[in-house]
Amino acid sequence: MTLIVLSCGLFSHKIVVKADVKVDVKEDISDSTTEETLKDEDLDWGSFYDPKEIFCGKFDCYKILGFDYTTFYTNKPELRNITQSYRSLSRKYHPDKNKQKGAKERFVKISKAYEILTDKAKRKEYDHYRDRPDEYFAKYGSSVMWTYAPKSDASFIVFFLFVLVSVFAYFAQRQRWQTVANHVIKAAVEDLSPREGGSRDSQEIRQKALKVLAEREASKDVANDESKKNDGLSNKVLKRNARLSKLDKKKDSLEGLKKIVVDLVNEIDDFGGGFHKPTWKDLFILKLIQFPIVVMKALIWRAKFYFNRLLRKPYSPAELQIMTEVAVGAVAWESASEEEREKMVTLELWESENLEEWREDQKAKLLSIGDQKKHARMKKKQAKQA
Repeated sequence: MTLIVLSCGLFSHKIVVKADVKVDVKEDISDSTTEETLKDEDLDWGSFYDPKEIFCGKFDCYKILGFDYTTFYTNKPELRNITQSYRSLSRKYHPDKNKQKGAKERFVKISKAYEILTDKAKRKEYDHYRDRPDEYFAKYGSSVMWTYAPKSDASFIVFFLFVLVSVFAYFAQRQRWQTVANHVIKAAVEDLSPREGGSRDSQEIRQKALKVLAEREASKDVANDESKKNDGLSNKVLKRNARLSKLDKKKDSLEGLKKIVVDLVNEIDDFGGGFHKPTWKDLFILKLIQFPIVVMKALIWRAKFYFNRLLRKPYSPAELQIMTEVAVGAVAWESASEEEREKMVTLELWESENLEEWREDQKAKLLSIGDQKKHARMKKKQAKQA
């Protein structure tokens, strides 16, 4: 009976022990699943310049497997050391054995580090780029230094640039014309001579403006005389009003002249030499299309010119005109009259000595009459000495 009791006691004890083991296992499992998420910030995996993630990304492959690169001169890991470390860490973080959040990601990084360090070619390349980020950038590029903006419509950008450049070209051409116009207005109103900055155009405009002003003042005087008769003012009062209004009349006359000059100048669309009001022909797109045509024409003209010289042919009238225009400049050529142009051609200004002499003569024309006579006498004296 005792034996049976003992057996029962033993049997019941075994059952109790087994029940205790089952409870303990359940408690361990519940504890492992309630741990916090694994974070990269808690790791001591070093750092590496690998924005394209060719190797181990921002982490050091050696550090991931527990090796310190700074001690390699005394203790460099061999293949068996790397394999041992990998197996140890993989058992710890394998998704089948570790249910914590982030364990799978760590296992992937550990596997990647093992893959790099066990491949001789990849490991050699990895060691080479450790202290050479510039070479890494040259080969693989970078996604850390910048990021590309969303793609824009290229046609819209090109159209916008063409519009912007065309607007700029329009106002630039307008400013070129306005600069010359302001100078002509000033010269015409102040009656400047050529040596003072005036020109043939300014003198012609002044004469036209004075004629228009005289007609307006004549009609105005007739109207004033009629009004005076109707008012019946005495001669004494009329004389006094005349004296008082003399200065105002002169001032009004000058202002009226300026207004007429401005109107006449605004009617001029082209001063020559490229100083014209902007038109649709000045659009950037048209100039861009015409540019190769202009260059091609210039090259063809040059080729014909040199070919004619090889054949020892004399200069043609067109060649003489172009050579003279190039020598004196587009502005001087455009502003000259037909007679002056013919004279320029006969002077053979494409020769440097003749061109210098012509320029001195143009400067002399801007001098006073006395200085011009002195210049002429000096020129004759130099000619006699030569």
